[in-house]
Amino acid sequence: MSDTLSGNIDEIIVDPKTYGDEHSYHRAFDRLRRDDPVHWTEPKDYRPFWAVTRHADIMAVELNAKNFLNDPRQFLVTRADEDLLLEQTGSHKFAHNLVAMDDPEHRAFRSLTSAWFGAKSIRGLEEEIGALARETVDRMVEMGGSCDFAAEIAAWFPLRTIMIVLGVPREDEPLMLHLSQKLFGSVGGVDGMAGMVDAFNAFNDYFGKVTEDRRRNPRGDVATILATATIDGEPIGEAERNAYYLIVAAAGHDTTSSSISGGLLALIQNPDQMAKLRADPALIGTAVDEFIRWTSPVKHFFRTAVADCEVGGKQIRAGDNLMMCYPSGNRDASVFDDPYAFRVDRPDARKHLSFGYGPHLCLGNALAKLEIRILFTEMLRRIDDFELAGDAAWVEASFVSGLKHLPIRYKVREAGA
Repeated sequence: MSDTLSGNIDEIIVDPKTYGDEHSYHRAFDRLRRDDPVHWTEPKDYRPFWAVTRHADIMAVELNAKNFLNDPRQFLVTRADEDLLLEQTGSHKFAHNLVAMDDPEHRAFRSLTSAWFGAKSIRGLEEEIGALARETVDRMVEMGGSCDFAAEIAAWFPLRTIMIVLGVPREDEPLMLHLSQKLFGSVGGVDGMAGMVDAFNAFNDYFGKVTEDRRRNPRGDVATILATATIDGEPIGEAERNAYYLIVAAAGHDTTSSSISGGLLALIQNPDQMAKLRADPALIGTAVDEFIRWTSPVKHFFRTAVADCEVGGKQIRAGDNLMMCYPSGNRDASVFDDPYAFRVDRPDARKHLSFGYGPHLCLGNALAKLEIRILFTEMLRRIDDFELAGDAAWVEASFVSGLKHLPIRYKVREAGA
């Protein structure tokens, strides 16, 4: 990949437009990994931070949860939006959820749903997710050989899975889609913090009603767990409960959607890999990890140093913020052989950092991988000759982003073929 890059690297890192052009942020991070892998960054509209770009350094920070805290800075927010957040919520933190918590609080709240999201429990959803996958491909068949895969397929399939997890009725899915896209499209995007706060307030109103219902009519879903949850014998707070709903509903949707659409685009752009996966469907597990490495839907999280220390040869002071740049770690040539090659049989694909690492490893990672595996298995079994039918387009947001449009053409495989 070309390493030519013009402009101020600090401004490039924080600019939402960078994340609407995958080549731009890869060029920026290539340069940093090579020249200044732990880079002191001073963008004009943001508080300064260290950009951590190498795989090993990101892992070291993630694993040392005692010295690198999630609190108080979670993701890129302008100074103006931090002031707005403080004015509207009384805190610089957007939501007090798992990604904003540190131990022992994090461990206690994570334990509420960890068994439900464990691999053994998630396998119990395989039949329902399989039915959703068949329904999704049925829709592709009915669409007559063309669609905007990102907007019309990838956005809906994981949303419907999350609605099963939460026990939310299907008629409310359009609202959930709108709110989750507004939430993550606003972080480091055009709507800014005001759009994010509006969406979160709407989430809170909706799930407040869900909580009341589950207390009266408990079921076997995650909403019931959260509605009735206690820690040390005391009910969890309303703010923490609402923030938990948010992380399940929104984070579990957008990241998986981005991996699905980005994975299909990579297969279309690499027809040899599409052919390899079709010839050997047993590769699907490895292919799913490669989809997730390749797309890196979550672009960063922050940590704050508790004490003076060293990261990647740089002296970090207590109170300094560190931005862990996941797409950069996932293209690190010291870990991934030929990192800009997309390979469905990549033996090192599972080393990706897209789910985070250590104690904050994504709670829903097993569910996300199961969804992607089932959908692609069904889709490749029934659909042939995928090709682009126009230009792909990405969401311009610095926190969570992926494809917003992927126009494709395809052919339905005849029965028995």
